[in-house]
Amino acid sequence: MSMQAGGRPGVLSLNINSKSALYASFMPMLRNGGIFIPTTRSYKLGEEVFILLSLMEDPAKMPVVGKIVWINPANAQNNRPQGIGIHFNADKSGTEAKLKIESILAGVLNSSRPTHTV
Repeated sequence: MSMQAGGRPGVLSLNINSKSALYASFMPMLRNGGIFIPTTRSYKLGEEVFILLSLMEDPAKMPVVGKIVWINPANAQNNRPQGIGIHFNADKSGTEAKLKIESILAGVLNSSRPTHTV
């Protein structure tokens, strides 16, 4: 999994290359779905961000807009990585991202394995 900041604050590019990394990053408890993005950059809850999301071997980047609803600080408990959780907006791109992630993770979404957030 790799993350790069885009040209301006609030633009993030996230590439997830494995099902286990996607499972650890996905936030299914959010109504519209969401994703955890490891970053050391400082953000505020409620801030809107634009994500270019690449999943597995799919070369297409999905543009998704969402709001920050979770922050793992540096040195978070249980060795969770520093970063932010983004709640996808309730629009076409957010719905498509959620459905695509759920289809990739079919069968493992109810696992008890820990994630980056809970």
